[in-house]
Amino acid sequence: MSERTNSAQKDKIIYAAEQLSPAMNDLALSLHQHPELSFAEHRSAAELIKPLREAGFSIETGTGGLETAFRASWKQGTGGPTIAFLAEYDALPELGHACGHNLIGTASVAAALALKAANVEFNGCIEVIGTPAEEDGGGKIIMVEKGVFDDVDAAMMFHPRERNMVLRGALACHDSTFKFFGKPAHAASAPQQGISALDAVIHTFNAINALRQFFTDDVRVHGIITHGGSAANIVPAYAEAKFILRAATVGGLSEVRRKVYAAVNGAAEMTGARVEIEEGLIYAERNNNLALAANFTDNLALLGVESYDPPKSGGVGSSDIGNVSQVTAAIHPYLRIGDVTPHTPEFAAAAGSAVGLRAMLTAAKALAMTAYDLCHDEAQLAAVKNEFTQWHTQKLLDGEKQ
Repeated sequence: MSERTNSAQKDKIIYAAEQLSPAMNDLALSLHQHPELSFAEHRSAAELIKPLREAGFSIETGTGGLETAFRASWKQGTGGPTIAFLAEYDALPELGHACGHNLIGTASVAAALALKAANVEFNGCIEVIGTPAEEDGGGKIIMVEKGVFDDVDAAMMFHPRERNMVLRGALACHDSTFKFFGKPAHAASAPQQGISALDAVIHTFNAINALRQFFTDDVRVHGIITHGGSAANIVPAYAEAKFILRAATVGGLSEVRRKVYAAVNGAAEMTGARVEIEEGLIYAERNNNLALAANFTDNLALLGVESYDPPKSGGVGSSDIGNVSQVTAAIHPYLRIGDVTPHTPEFAAAAGSAVGLRAMLTAAKALAMTAYDLCHDEAQLAAVKNEFTQWHTQKLLDGEKQ
């Protein structure tokens, strides 16, 4: 296909996305006005599914065993890759869509609809995979474990942010709850008869703080006391703390966990308390596929959008798309919606603003154009797949050496 023909096809995709824009804006704003928490996104999932079903996509609900997950599929031509746009749609307690998931989910739906409406020729399957509970529950992690992404050749989504970034990284992450059990006693008349579970929690914090100078620069450990007792004149028989541990890789995270757990067990032993450790899911580090990112960046440039990319190590947050990136080629680019910080009321407002909706439209166009490239250009698809295969092979070899 000539460059001129390719450009004409992308013009069709851009036009289709613009024609869909009013309906997609309404969808994004409806999600924004009706925020739902992780694993309870029933209304949001239904709203995202509706236009896909109306456009002729085949719909699967309950994907991966998650009630509010879904997969919408449309195949054109013969053979070709399966390209997935990932949709997020859960909100934050009290803050609503302060991470912009209303824009994320709608952009992925809009990208898929634009590709179908544009009537451009390619061979491949386009999917929108609805992934619930990114904020609290690791929906994608569960879906990866259930094999949802096993047949996906590339997965993409966009995320709103304060600047345009395509290659920002993310840390591996693991949360743990430490439950300490002591013995109650009157704190004034017979403290010697008690065992303070709260003291064990306090010693845990102190021990972890003492470890910080020995952590590598990529490590982050942060925690809160979720239960510290019920009355000041009772030696606390139960206390609880929740910590989030982060490191550059899952391998590095294992070493952090070993040190932190040793500190926790030491705190229990020195106070006489008993400890139970409740572990959450492990969020893997993000493996950005460079070939796929370059293609997305080129399509942003065609739309007149420039991207700033921090150093490869940039990014100290974590997301469950990291687990997706361990099993297939993936990118998670960011587009600017204002000078706002995620998980704040200001960001929630921006996610429902005209600026936010314009960024969503840009994302939908670039996502759709990138999927089109992979479905009609065998060389670009091969570059993406070969890079992932080489990365995955090296990862397996590195694991064998450890």
